[in-house]
Amino acid sequence: MAAPDQYEHYVDLVCEGGGVKGIGLAGAYATLEEHGYKPQNVAGTSAGAITAALIAGGYSSAELKEIIFGLDFRQFEDKNWKDRIPLAGIPLSILTEEGIYKGDHFLDWMRELLAAKNIHTFADLRTEWTDPKYRSRLQVIASDISARQLLVLPRDAEVLGIEPDELEVALAVRMSMSIPIFFKPVRIENASTNHEHLIVDGGILSNFPVWLFDCEDEEMPDWPTFGLLLVEPDPKTPITERIPAPEHAPRGVRGLVALLSSMVHTMLEAHDRLYVEKAQYARTV
Repeated sequence: MAAPDQYEHYVDLVCEGGGVKGIGLAGAYATLEEHGYKPQNVAGTSAGAITAALIAGGYSSAELKEIIFGLDFRQFEDKNWKDRIPLAGIPLSILTEEGIYKGDHFLDWMRELLAAKNIHTFADLRTEWTDPKYRSRLQVIASDISARQLLVLPRDAEVLGIEPDELEVALAVRMSMSIPIFFKPVRIENASTNHEHLIVDGGILSNFPVWLFDCEDEEMPDWPTFGLLLVEPDPKTPITERIPAPEHAPRGVRGLVALLSSMVHTMLEAHDRLYVEKAQYARTV
């Protein structure tokens, strides 16, 4: 066990998922850095995985804010020819491609940013720890809907037939941010089992994996885990009182879009909202 004063400003950091919430995560990380906190191990889901990967890769809060605040999210809307067909294009793309956007532009963008810090595979983020929770400086959450299980990458990469150290960091982040309907899932074929894995947004199973670095039993961690979570104005109010009243549902095409959007947001938020109650908000920023 390390001396307390040696690690008093060290933390494990977990970043919440949620699309453009990544902008808020950049600001929260800047505040932590200003107060002298240094992340040792970082984890995240979806947009949180993007922020976590850049932090783990060595980007400072100033660099991160410059990247995120100057980002035009529309550049990731890489549609295919089917999407350009009037009226039927997007539904056709969803039915045949399983998503509106291909996600290739995002993957290239992520690769370029990580390569600038000499980060390519998880071998570049390897630590000296033997505990699987800390073996990699970065961990991201993804959902394997073909095997119906949560994946913590890179430690679960072997499920996909990939050695953890050989898994590309940018690809793992691409898996984690594959929002259903909007982005095509990532397909990985395990050569040893001939099983094809269909990977989508990790937020379906855990959008705020603040539990990831928790110690078992009564073991005392070397440093605390902080979570970056954008919450309601009064998060300590019981969760049953924070659930909004049902809205009047539109019908027709707008109704279908609203239904799909509501399903996605419910999947991304409901699970972890039940976990993050009063005891967990003490370590949530």
